[in-house]
Formats: sequence, structure tokens, C-alpha cells
Amino acid sequence: MWQRIKTAIVLVIIVGIAMFASQTPILFAPLLVIGVIIAAHEWTKLMPKWRQPAVFVLWVLLLTLVSLMFKVTWLFWWTASLVIWLMALSWVRVFPTSTNWYGKQLALMGAVILTASITAMFYLWQLSAWWLLYVFLLVWCADSGAYFVGRKLGRRKMAPNVSPNKTMEGLAGGLVTGLLVVVIISVFKLQLTGAALIAFVALSALTILASVLGDLFESMLKRRADVKDSGTILPGHGGVLDRIDSLLSATPIFALGFWAIQQFGLMVV
Repeated sequence: MWQRIKTAIVLVIIVGIAMFASQTPILFAPLLVIGVIIAAHEWTKLMPKWRQPAVFVLWVLLLTLVSLMFKVTWLFWWTASLVIWLMALSWVRVFPTSTNWYGKQLALMGAVILTASITAMFYLWQLSAWWLLYVFLLVWCADSGAYFVGRKLGRRKMAPNVSPNKTMEGLAGGLVTGLLVVVIISVFKLQLTGAALIAFVALSALTILASVLGDLFESMLKRRADVKDSGTILPGHGGVLDRIDSLLSATPIFALGFWAIQQFGLMVV
């Protein structure tokens, strides 16, 4: 447990400095690049036997770098990832009865998921590092709420074949905990009212639910690949994918919804 805590502290410091130390991407962009390289490498371990993992890593890296430079592609990646996550919802429900999704197509899905999440993080950071921190805080608080409520009150399994410890009571606890954060920030900090408040709260709730799906999807991948963790680079935590699985789904969905809210003129950033 102490090793897990020490690793978490180091990660918070590194990410915090990269996000807030400079308004230019001189620190944050390299962090994203390093993260996507490690995550792409770990993704190859979860796919069916991949003969040349370096090729996949290079492919995802180039795709991410090009996408970061051309903002016009961002909506495409976020929308494409949304489609994948909607399909993943049905895959989680029927696992392990049907695993048709597990094949070479995971390379394409991984490329889309990683590119979408990295561009979403960069988009939110460009708006303000505080917006990206908001999504992080939302996901972390919801996850913590789900953990503690699930331990105390959990009875009904949410997806027993994928993640036996997750319960519907835990999901409700996580949603309530996350929404408390949402209400506090949207009412007292952002001072939202009317349609803007409703849209922001709804998007935040959807983001929380998406984060749970991201967690379940990676758990399903690991079970199908028969591995405990995606990697060992983070002592006490496993791999990078094990730490950002919830964010892989949460960030592009929040970014897409937040962009839409701005287009409708409900919020001005």
C-alpha cells in the first residue's frame, strides 16, 4: 500500500508540474507523447499475438503527433471513440459469451482510443489546465466514492464476468460523489444557471458513467488476454493503461460534449 501511495504522489507531482508550470506546451506535450508511447506498447500486450509491437507503437505515435498539430481532426477522433465506447457497452454486457471484438481490429480500436484521449486532454488543457484537472477530479472522486460505497453497501454485481468487485450500489455511490463535485463547481465556481447548468451537469454525469465503462473495458481486455496488469512501469499500480483506463473514455466524451455546449452558446470559455 505504501508503495502505491508513493507512486501516486510522484505521478501527481509530475503531472501537476507539466500542466501548470507553463502556459506553453513545452512540458505538457512531451508528457502526453511519453504517455501514449507507453500506453501503445502496453496495448499490444492486450491484443492477440502481435508480431511487431514497435510498428503499432510507432503508428500510434505518428497518428497522435499529426492529430495534435491539426485541430480539424479532433472532432473526428472524439466521435470515432464515442462509437467504439457505445459498442464496448454491449461487449461488456455479454462477456465472455461473445468475444468477436477480440482480434486484429483491436489495433485500429486502440489507435482511435489513444489518439482521441490524447487530443481531448490537449484540447482541454489548451482551454485551461483547470478544465483538464476538473475531468481528472471528476473521475477520481467518482472512483473513490464507488470504491467506498461498494465495499460497505455493495450487493448487486454490475458486471460479474468482467469485474466481480464492482456493484450497482458502488456505481450509484460514485455517481452521487462525482455529482457533488459537479454541483459545487458549477454553482459556486462557474455560477451556471438554467440551460447551461443542466447541460453541464448532464455532461459531467455522462462523463462519470463513461469512465466506469473505460475501466470495465480494460478489465475485459485483460481477462481475455489473460494478464493481471497492462504493465509494471508504475510500482504498486501496474501499467499506464491501468491508471488511465477511465480517462481513455471520459476525456474524449467530455471534450466532445463541452465543445457542443460552447457551439450552442451555453458556455463561454
